[in-house]
Amino acid sequence: MLENSNKRDPQKIAVREENISLTYSELNELSKRTGSALAGRIAPQSPVGVYMEKGISALVSFFGVVYAGAFYSMFNTELPDERLRSMRSVLDASSIITTQKLYSKAQELFPEAEIFIIEELECAEVSEDVLAAIRRSVIDTDPLYINFTSGSTGIPKGIAVSHRSVIDFIGFFTEIFSIGKDDVLANQAPFDFDVSVKDIYSAMYAGAELVIVPREYFSAPVKLIDYLCDNKITVMIWAVSALCLISAFHGLDYKTPETVSKILFSGEVMPYKHLRQWQQHLPDALFVNLYGPTEITCNCTYHILSRERDYSSGIPVGIPFPNEDVILLSADNERITEKGVKGSIAVRGTALALGYYREPQKTAESFVQNPLNKCYPETIYLTGDLGEYDENGELVFRGRSDNQIKYMGHRIELEEIERAMSAIGGVERCMCIFDEAKQRLKGFYMGTIEKNELITVMRGTMPAFMVPGFIRKVDQMILTKNGKLDRKKTAELIGGGKNA
Repeated sequence: MLENSNKRDPQKIAVREENISLTYSELNELSKRTGSALAGRIAPQSPVGVYMEKGISALVSFFGVVYAGAFYSMFNTELPDERLRSMRSVLDASSIITTQKLYSKAQELFPEAEIFIIEELECAEVSEDVLAAIRRSVIDTDPLYINFTSGSTGIPKGIAVSHRSVIDFIGFFTEIFSIGKDDVLANQAPFDFDVSVKDIYSAMYAGAELVIVPREYFSAPVKLIDYLCDNKITVMIWAVSALCLISAFHGLDYKTPETVSKILFSGEVMPYKHLRQWQQHLPDALFVNLYGPTEITCNCTYHILSRERDYSSGIPVGIPFPNEDVILLSADNERITEKGVKGSIAVRGTALALGYYREPQKTAESFVQNPLNKCYPETIYLTGDLGEYDENGELVFRGRSDNQIKYMGHRIELEEIERAMSAIGGVERCMCIFDEAKQRLKGFYMGTIEKNELITVMRGTMPAFMVPGFIRKVDQMILTKNGKLDRKKTAELIGGGKNA
């Protein structure tokens, strides 16, 4: 994708980050230099951690790793040290790329790994013969990247996604939504979050311009709006929570980014009042609701919103992307086709991830033989989500079937939060629930530790999106008749209240 766009228009801006930019020619050249420097120093088809803030250097690292015949995993610098060490351990990554600025910290975090500095890698000579030999040995089912998700054991799961899956998905994605070379995409998502995959590879495929929005702008709505306007953004593929950040502070009343023609959102349910604000300020823009977990390469369904339709009762997740089959399964593993009948959402097709890295048991639990196919091996992915068809035959999301939740755009295992809380001194027992109505993560615990101290410890050891926004100390836990934690009754009895 990168090379094709470079051949078509080498002097076009490929990526911009505040006052820094690279043309397609420059991005391709730096990526090849990085790949040449890594070739022979990292093993083919091995994981390479990229420990740096999202930006141009991270993109060059990604593509350099791919040129070297390996695959990358973004190690977000905002994550707690413990989480980062756990990710490296899951990957068993022997190589880490970082910046000169973060080199000492990377050595401290990953003493078992060889640390490469991107500024040095970019200075290498391009070895065309070496890169060509590597390319001949790569096939499309080799991994391209690994993104991490929550795990019920407390250990994050690495989702391995192949070249084939990204190629398959991005081709349809850019075609359906008419993303072309004249578009300017505003990247909101962190590079360890699969929403960013759509930004990066849509831009590379179409030869468009990718504008990386600085992280700090998301705590300053005025700066954020100015940045979108100054860069003449046309496409926003954003998490719902990021769009709501602007609308909640009435940022669109300050200034409307009038060049925006497409807004595609995902991650959680879009609140109707926030959607209406965006639609009122951008009446001619295309709005699309996207659905799908990381395990199926970004998204498996989409719904293009109609301005004549009332969405006050909810927005459907829509219809499958081409070459993807989204199946509703009954408790008896029969396919549901009737309207209004709830079932479990499963997906089949090329877009499926390869599975969980070095986790065959976890992979076997979610990537299973298609129960509708008795004739030959065929894998489907069990999302754990529930859905039903509406009167228009479109899929509607109806929550989760297990203790995994969708919060702030991330899929989280409640057990992982509970395990982390239980490990903290002064916590005797704990429980975590998700308040669907208020879209709020809540934690309850028994013990001697004070609430504020517990929150401080959790923030130092867990990603911010896994720390409950509401924590309450209780005298005893509500249990089922079998002595298990009763989340449902907890939610009913002590999960509410005006202070919850």
